[in-house]
Amino acid sequence: MDGTAILQKLVGIRQIVPFNKTGDRLLQLDLTEANTDLTAGIVEDIELFSTYITQQLAMAKARYGIGGYNEHRTVYSRSKVFDAAQAGEEPRRLHLGIDIWGDAGTPVSAPLDGCVHSFAFNDQYGDYGVTIILSHQVNGIQFHSLYGHLSLVDLDGLQEGKKISAGELIGHFGKPAENGHWPPHLHLQLVLDMQGKKGDYPGVCKFSERNKYLANSPDPALLLGMNTDGI
Repeated sequence: MDGTAILQKLVGIRQIVPFNKTGDRLLQLDLTEANTDLTAGIVEDIELFSTYITQQLAMAKARYGIGGYNEHRTVYSRSKVFDAAQAGEEPRRLHLGIDIWGDAGTPVSAPLDGCVHSFAFNDQYGDYGVTIILSHQVNGIQFHSLYGHLSLVDLDGLQEGKKISAGELIGHFGKPAENGHWPPHLHLQLVLDMQGKKGDYPGVCKFSERNKYLANSPDPALLLGMNTDGI
């Protein structure tokens, strides 16, 4: 069963972040090279980058910034995490999840029943920071939801296999010092096959590997439950 078919069968999805569909606004954020306002000087300075995001949300009177699935992002040049091991190799730039940009401390809840698959503090500059991965079952089909850039306190007492109920609080948007040194946001990603990985799964891939990774990480927009069309 492909990712789209799985999403179409989901019922009882709970909100991942607090959001009023009738009152809250979303801002579609562009982190590609087409956004010439987002200069290298901004993205390489965490304070300037955070201020840029905050100002964009304020000007749009938006509660969250959102977007990024299947987006080719030059901002990843800020971190060696996404560059190839050897000079001249293709770097990773294609984003495989949806980002939700907002205030540090924003609560994150499980959209579906499941259990804790794994977790880690991926503490390299530009990485996920605190990461929690849940495992879910739908009609006998297993898949996973990954939550990156969370807060260190969210790991307290966490154990693999812990049962999680739909709507249960699982985390918070982390501050830059604990979220991989990014402006506060949530990286949400679906992963059909974890391929033996724990506490981590690529959220960015090489463009040449786009089709392979997108097939394993389908668009999580339906799981998110926010209208990202026409923003």
